[in-house]
Amino acid sequence: HVQLVESGGGSVQTGGSLKLSCTISGVSGHIFDTCGMAWYRQAPGKEREGLAVIDSVGKRIVSDSLKDRFTISQDGAKATIRLQMNNLKPEDTAMYYCAAQNGVWCGKEYNYWGQGTQVTVS
Repeated sequence: HVQLVESGGGSVQTGGSLKLSCTISGVSGHIFDTCGMAWYRQAPGKEREGLAVIDSVGKRIVSDSLKDRFTISQDGAKATIRLQMNNLKPEDTAMYYCAAQNGVWCGKEYNYWGQGTQVTVS
């Protein structure tokens, strides 16, 4: 049973930094081959917002409005992605989710989602 597990959220003051991690678990004995993974966030009363994506060959795209503060990365085994967030602002307060797509979902939708990790900036 494949799961995405996020960690690294918390409370931070304006201008601070956090690094979120998302690890694929439940794939014992073989590599879970994704074609892409991504970070999203959703603040109360707002629509879900895409933040950054990384594809199977490591190409990274970060939202234009965030690329001077946020960086997406992936470990060599591609089992973990991270989101480095610097110079955080109160408007970054949200639940942050990671997502992955594989198989027939490639290029369409993210078919796996984590449970989310809360980021609060005050």
